Amino acid sequence: MATLQKIRSKGPLVVIVVGLALFAFIAGDAWQVMRPHQSQDIGEVNGESLSAQDYQALVEEYTEVVKFTQNVNSLTNEQVNMLQDQVWQTYVENKLIETEAEKLGLVVSDAELQAIINQGTHPMLQNTPFRNPQTGAFDQDMLKKFLVDYSKMNTAQMPSEYAEYYQKMYNYWSFIEKTLVQTRLREKYMSLIGAALISNPVEAQNAFDARVKQTDLLLAAIPYTAVSDSAVTVSDAELKAAYDEKKEQYRQFAETRNIRFIDVQVTASDEDKAALQKEMEEYVAQMAGDVTDYATFVRSAGSDVPYVDLFYTTRSLPGDVVARLDSVATGDVFGPYYNASDNTLNAFKKLAATSMPDSVQFRQIQVVAEDAAKTKTLADSIYTALKGGADFAELAQKYGQTGEPTWISSANYEGAQIDGDNLKYLTAITTGEKNELKNLALTQANIILQVVDKKATKEKYKVAVVKRPVEFSKETYNKAYNNFSQFIATNNTLEKMVANAEDAGYRLLERTDLNSAEHNIGGVSDTKDALRWAFSAKPGEVSGLFECGDNDHMMMVGLESIVPEGYRPLALVQNQLRFELLRDKKAEKIMADMQAAGATSFEQYKGMADAVTDSVKHVTFSASAYVPALRSSEPLVSAYASVAGQNQLSQPIKGNGGVFVLQPYAEEKQGGEYDEKSEMNAQASTHARMAMQFINDLYLKAGVKDMRYLFF
Repeated sequence: MATLQKIRSKGPLVVIVVGLALFAFIAGDAWQVMRPHQSQDIGEVNGESLSAQDYQALVEEYTEVVKFTQNVNSLTNEQVNMLQDQVWQTYVENKLIETEAEKLGLVVSDAELQAIINQGTHPMLQNTPFRNPQTGAFDQDMLKKFLVDYSKMNTAQMPSEYAEYYQKMYNYWSFIEKTLVQTRLREKYMSLIGAALISNPVEAQNAFDARVKQTDLLLAAIPYTAVSDSAVTVSDAELKAAYDEKKEQYRQFAETRNIRFIDVQVTASDEDKAALQKEMEEYVAQMAGDVTDYATFVRSAGSDVPYVDLFYTTRSLPGDVVARLDSVATGDVFGPYYNASDNTLNAFKKLAATSMPDSVQFRQIQVVAEDAAKTKTLADSIYTALKGGADFAELAQKYGQTGEPTWISSANYEGAQIDGDNLKYLTAITTGEKNELKNLALTQANIILQVVDKKATKEKYKVAVVKRPVEFSKETYNKAYNNFSQFIATNNTLEKMVANAEDAGYRLLERTDLNSAEHNIGGVSDTKDALRWAFSAKPGEVSGLFECGDNDHMMMVGLESIVPEGYRPLALVQNQLRFELLRDKKAEKIMADMQAAGATSFEQYKGMADAVTDSVKHVTFSASAYVPALRSSEPLVSAYASVAGQNQLSQPIKGNGGVFVLQPYAEEKQGGEYDEKSEMNAQASTHARMAMQFINDLYLKAGVKDMRYLFF
C-alpha cells in the first residue's frame, strides 16, 4: 500500500520507540463519560428528542477529531466542556436547518459533495492531512490513494500503530464528509434567505452617503450627573407601566435559578507546611551528597518535574528555577524555597552546563530480522559496510528505507517523559559527532545512526529539580470536612445558612440567573452534582455537602428563588427600569430648565450652569458618535449630523449621557467615487449577515430543551 509504504520509509522512529511526534502526547483518559442513564433524553429540537447515548456518540466522535488534529491523547476539563457545548450547538443548528430545508426541498446530493471535494478549495479541506507537501493545497489524489489503501488494509499483517493511525484518519475523513454536507446545506439555506433581501440603487446610494459624508459639530450638554437622584422620583405605578410597555425585552427562554452558596477551599495547615519543609531539607541534604541515579531520586521525592539525563534548554525548566539558575555554581544545591505562583516548595541541583548545538540533522537505517541474534548480525554487517565506505542511501533503499536526513531540535522532545530506548536514542543523536556512525541496539530493533549536521548553538543544562506542592494532609481535610458538616447539619434552611455563615467563619456567596447549561458553580470545577441539585430543589432548601474542585473544595448550596421560562418578574428588572426612568425624568427637568432660560444660541447653551462642551469630528450616519465630554455613545449625534445644515443649531436632544444641542460647522466627503455595483454588492453581503438572525428566530420557535446537566 503506497501510503503505508510512505509512512514506513518516513517514520522509523515510530516503529522503534514511541515516535518523536508522539512525545508531546498527554497521558490520561480523554474525558469522563456520562453516568449510566442510557435510556433518557438530554434534549429536544422541534419535538425530536436526542438520547443521552446518541449525544455521547457525537461528543466522542468530535473528541477523537480534535485529538487527531491537535495530536494529543487527552483534553483538559475546560476543553471537554467547550467541546460538549459546540457539539450541542452544532446539533441544534443542523436540526433547525434540516427541518426548514426539508420543507423547501433543499438537499445536498452525492454528486454535489463530490464536486466540492474535486474543486478542493473548501476551507475544511485545507486543514486535512491530504495536502500537497509542495503547495500546501488539498490534494484529492492523496485522499483517493488513502481510501484505496484503507479498503485493502489487512490489520493482521501490519504493525498495530499503523492500523490504529489508519483507522483514526478514516474516522476523521468520515467526519469531514458529514460536516461538508451539513455546511453546504446551511450555505444553501442561508443563501436562499439572503437572496430574499434584495439590494437596490436607492439603498446603495444612501449607504454610500452615510459612510462618506463626514460632519464636524459643536456640542453643548448638561450631563444627567448634574441632576441629583433625589431631585426626581419614580413611583411604583410608573415602574409597573414601564414594565408593561417593555415587557418583551425581559423575556427569557430558559429557566434560571438564584442561589446562595458557601465554597470552602481546603489549604495546608501550619503543621502540613512544617512537615513538608522538613522533608525538603532532607532531600537537599541527599542531593548535596553522592546521588548515582538522579532520575530515580527525583521520582522517589515526588517531584512534579521529572529528571531526564539530557542537556536541556531553560525552556524546559520551571520559571522559578530559571530565575535562580545563574546564581548557582555547577554542582551546588539551591533551596528549599517557597514559590508562591504555583504554591510549591522547591530545591534543585545544577549538575552541568554547556554550550551545544540545539538542532541536529541525522539519518538512520532500521534493522529488524527474525530474532535478536540475527538482527545483531545484520546490523553489524551493515555498520561494517558503512564504515568501509558503502553509500548510506543505497544501503537504506536496499532495506526498504530512504535514509533521508532529518532535523531534530530540543523543541521536539523537551517536556516529554523520556527513558529506556527513547533516552538511549536521543542521547546518541544529541551527543554524536558530525559524520560519526553508531550502531544502537534497542529493544525491538537495531538502528544504524549517523549525525549529518549541527547548528543553532545554545546554552543547555542538566538540573535535578524537586518541586513539591504545599498540600494539605488527610487530617487537615478531615478536620475541615467535619467542621463544615456540623455547620450544614445545624443550618438546614436557607434562612439559617444566610444568618449564621459569617459567624461560623464562612463566606456567603451569591449567584443570580444560574443556567443549567453552565458547567460549574462559582468557577469551581467538578460541581455538576451541586448544579443538578440546584435545578431539582425548591426555594428555601439547602443542600448537603458536595466535595468538588480538585479534591480540595467543599460546597453547600441554598436555593433562593426560581426564575421560570417566560417574562422575568418586575422585581428582577426594576433596578434597570428605575435607572431608565430616572434618566428620562432628569432629561425632562434639564429640558424644562433650558426652555426657562430662553437659550436660543450655542453660546447661551454653553453658558448655562453645569454645561459641558465638546467638538465632535468626522461624524457619519453609518456609526454612532462617541462624545468624550459625556463619556457615552450618542447615536442621535450621528442622526442629526446627516440631516442638519451647516451652522444650524438643533433643539435640545435627549441622549444617553445628557441633554445636548448640536451645531455643525464643517462638512466634507471621504472615500472616493460612488460605484453603484460595488455598493450593491456590499449591501448584499450585509443582508447575508442579517440572515443569521433567522437562525435565532428558528431557535425560539423550535422549543429547544437542553437537559444535558442531568447526565454530563
